[in-house]
Amino acid sequence: MKLINTLKGLHVSAASSKRIIVLQHRLFSANVASGDLKSKSYKYPAVYDPYGPRPPPSDKILQLADRIVALPMEELKQIGPTLLDRLKQPKPQPISSAGFNFGPQVGASSDKAEEKKAEKTAFDVKLEKFDASAKIKVIKEVRTFTSLGLKEAKDLVEKVPVLLKQGVTKEEANDIIEKIKAAGGVAVME
Repeated sequence: MKLINTLKGLHVSAASSKRIIVLQHRLFSANVASGDLKSKSYKYPAVYDPYGPRPPPSDKILQLADRIVALPMEELKQIGPTLLDRLKQPKPQPISSAGFNFGPQVGASSDKAEEKKAEKTAFDVKLEKFDASAKIKVIKEVRTFTSLGLKEAKDLVEKVPVLLKQGVTKEEANDIIEKIKAAGGVAVME
C-alpha cells in the first residue's frame, strides 16, 4: 500500500500510469487471493463506549458492589433515596401528563360519559303538539325565530312532531319554548 500511495503522489506520464494501474491490480488481486485484506481491516470494539476507555474500578468499589448485591430486597429499595439525600441531590419530580391524550382510560369511562352529557352546550328545540285553535299563533311564533315564509312555517307546524331549531344555546332554547307555550303549543328541548 505504501508503494501505491508513493506512486500516486508522483507526477507520471500516460504510459507509466498504465503500468501503475496494472501494478495496483496485481497487488490488490494478490491481497484478496491470499486473504490478507481481512487482516489489515479495522477491528471494531465489542462494546461501543462514547466516553472512551475507562480505568477498571478499584478494589474498594468492587467490594462495595458485592456488599450491595448481597443486601435483601427491602434494603435495596432504600439505597436510591438514601444516596440522593446524602449527596444533597434534589428529589426527582413527577412529570405532569396534563395536556396529553392517552386515549380512553379503563374504569373512568362511565363517569366521563355522564360529565359530557351534562356539559352539552348546543340544544335542539322540537315542537311536540299544539292546540288546533292556536295553530295560527304557533305559526306566527315559528316565523319569528326562523327565517321561513308563511307557507313554509305552516307546512312545518303541520308535520308535528317536528324539529324547529337546531344547535341553539340553552337560554335561547328556553326562550323559544316559552314563546311557543304562550302561543298554545308544546315544545321540548333535546
